Amino acid sequence: MSDFVISCCTTVDLTKEHLETRNIEYIYFHYFIDGVQYDDDLGQTMSHKEFYDAMRAGCDTKTSQINAAEYEEFFEKFLKEGKDVLHINVSSGISGAYNSANIAKDMLEEKYPERRLYVVDSLNAASGYGLLVDKAADLRDAGMGIDEIKDWLVANRSKLHAWFFTDDLTYLVKGGRVSKAAGLVGGALSICPLMHVDAEGKLAAKQKVRTKKKAIRTLVEQMVTYADKGFDYDEKCFLCHADVLEDAKTVAGMLEELFPKMNGKVCINNVGTTIGSHTGPGVVAIFFWGTERE
Repeated sequence: MSDFVISCCTTVDLTKEHLETRNIEYIYFHYFIDGVQYDDDLGQTMSHKEFYDAMRAGCDTKTSQINAAEYEEFFEKFLKEGKDVLHINVSSGISGAYNSANIAKDMLEEKYPERRLYVVDSLNAASGYGLLVDKAADLRDAGMGIDEIKDWLVANRSKLHAWFFTDDLTYLVKGGRVSKAAGLVGGALSICPLMHVDAEGKLAAKQKVRTKKKAIRTLVEQMVTYADKGFDYDEKCFLCHADVLEDAKTVAGMLEELFPKMNGKVCINNVGTTIGSHTGPGVVAIFFWGTERE
């Protein structure tokens, strides 16, 4: 058993079982449906299907990031046990939670000067963030120490690609990612924007694709273009979807056929309630290791 803890936020969009099996601790983000607050508890309180049905029914959804006091309480329980902590946070490019985690870190370092508490910016989100956390667990299980893992993550996080599309622009328009005019035109023309997480950990639009069928093909082409070792890719690949499981299975099947040396099957997860509050239903996203992100 290692003498340090690997932890993350629930915006990793992995299952509770996955995190617990990998011995990864986690802290909840929060979201609101029509003003009522819930914890983003990986689909335990409210299923992802129920959440997206509520969005489709017109319910207002908002999110609330983890504050410094919550991080402080979360970290301190491990420090009190004499354990060091390696916390990997959702991208600073999409959430201020990274700053809150560092405020808590600064306060606790004064109280526990003998302990190591690291906060790493994943520069990613959803199951891409989850893939980075999962890699940290792999490195720990291979015998790597907390300092080595932290340095490895910082050196390699920009090689973790995140690409996605959505077939419903409503929520990207609401969040200001797409203009209202573009949303109206896009909806009428069945346009599915292809987006990615850039080198700064921010969402960026790459191209407009007409029809979902072409969007699926274009999504898969991104892994063909950027994957480490090309078709000999031998790392894990994660995928998440926002209540479009059949589309997710289609993409996963295409990837498994193209990359036969992949480490296991494509790991399919749900886009969680925090990320989903901003993207809405209809999203399919893939995450893999490749060239340095732009």
